[in-house]
Amino acid sequence: MSKCEENQKLNPFGHGFADVIGQWDWDETVAAVDATTSADVERVLAKASRGGKQLTPEDFMCLISPAADPYLEQMARLANMYTRERFGNTISMYIPMYVSNACTNKCVYCGFNHDNPFARTTLTMEQIEAECKAIKKLGPFDNLLIVSGEYPSLCGVEYLERALHTCRPYFNNLTIEVQPMRTEYYERLTHSGLNGVVCFQETYHREAYRRYHPQGMKSHYEWRLNGFDRMGQAGVHKIGMGVLIGLEDWRADVTMMARHLRYLQRHYWRTRYSVNFPRMRPSESGYQPNVVLTDRELARLTVAFRLFDHDVDISYSTRETPRFRDNMMRLGVTSMSAGSRTEPGGYVSTPDALEQFEVSDERTPSEVAAAIERQGYDVVWKDWDQIFD
Repeated sequence: MSKCEENQKLNPFGHGFADVIGQWDWDETVAAVDATTSADVERVLAKASRGGKQLTPEDFMCLISPAADPYLEQMARLANMYTRERFGNTISMYIPMYVSNACTNKCVYCGFNHDNPFARTTLTMEQIEAECKAIKKLGPFDNLLIVSGEYPSLCGVEYLERALHTCRPYFNNLTIEVQPMRTEYYERLTHSGLNGVVCFQETYHREAYRRYHPQGMKSHYEWRLNGFDRMGQAGVHKIGMGVLIGLEDWRADVTMMARHLRYLQRHYWRTRYSVNFPRMRPSESGYQPNVVLTDRELARLTVAFRLFDHDVDISYSTRETPRFRDNMMRLGVTSMSAGSRTEPGGYVSTPDALEQFEVSDERTPSEVAAAIERQGYDVVWKDWDQIFD
C-alpha cells in the first residue's frame, strides 16, 4: 500500500482546512465580536484607511460587530474607493442554469431535500443545449453557473463533463455548483472547459452542521470543508465561497469564512476567490431561519468584507430585492446574476419542477443592466476567453 493510500485510509475525507479550524472556538469567536468597543472599530478603520496593510480576520470581526454600526457610512466610503481601485466602474453579470433538482441529501432547510415529495428532473444534453440557446436570447451572457442537486450517480463527473462540452460553444466562462468531488475529478473537469467552482459550507458550526444535514454525503462536515482544498490542488481558476445566513450566528460564520479565505489564499495563491452571503428564502421544506440578517447588517457585512479583502469578488444573486441590489452596486458588490430561473428547464419553458428557492429580483437581464448603467457603472458580460485555456 502506497503512502497516499495509507493516508486516504486513515483520513477518508482528506487533509485541509478541517484539520486547522479547531484552533478557533465558536463560542469564543461570538464573545470576541460582542466585546468589541468603539475604540476597537476606530483602530481598524484607521488601519483600513491607510490601505496598504491587509486587514486580519480579527480586524474583520470588529467591523461586523454591533459596535461598528454607527460607522457604516465611513466604511461604505472606503469600500467604494477600494472597489473602484481594484475593479473599476464595472459589474460582472452571470446567469445560473439548473440542470437537476435530484438530490440524495436530506438538508432540513432545502427545497431539494430528498424526502420532499416532488417529481425530480435531470436535463439531457439536448435539453441543456436548448437552455443555452434560450439564455443567449435573454442577453449577451458569457458567464454561466451550472447548478445541480447532489446526486453523483445522476450528475457525477461524466455527466458534468458532457454538460461542460455542451455549454462551451455558447459560453466562455463556465462555473459549477454541485456536490464536492475528488481532486482528480476537479482536475479532469478543468480540461473540459471548467473555469470555476462555487460551494457553500452552509455553516462552520460543526455540531449544528450535522443537525442540518442528517443524511447523505453532505452530512460529512470534513469532506465538504476540505473540498475547497481539493479545488485548489486541482488548479481550479476561481473558487466561490459562502455561508447560508439564517442557520447559526451569522457573525461567527462569516468570521470563520474570512479565516478560511486567508488559509486558501496562502496555500492556493494562483486561484481567484469570490464570496456570497445568501440569506435564506422560503423553500418547499418550509424551514424558517433561526437568524434574521437585516438589510443594514448585510450592507455592513458586505462593505466590511471589501475592507478585509480588496481583491475578492463579492457576488449578489436574485435572492435579494431589486432596490437593495441597486444600492449595493456602489458599496463593494462586483458581480450579479439576472433573469435567474431556479428550476431545471426553466429558460425554455415554465415546467412544473421543484425550485431550490424563491427569486426576489424578477427583472429581466436588460432591466438589471440598465439599472447598473444608471448607477454609472459598465456592465461586463464576459470574464474569460477560450484563448486563455
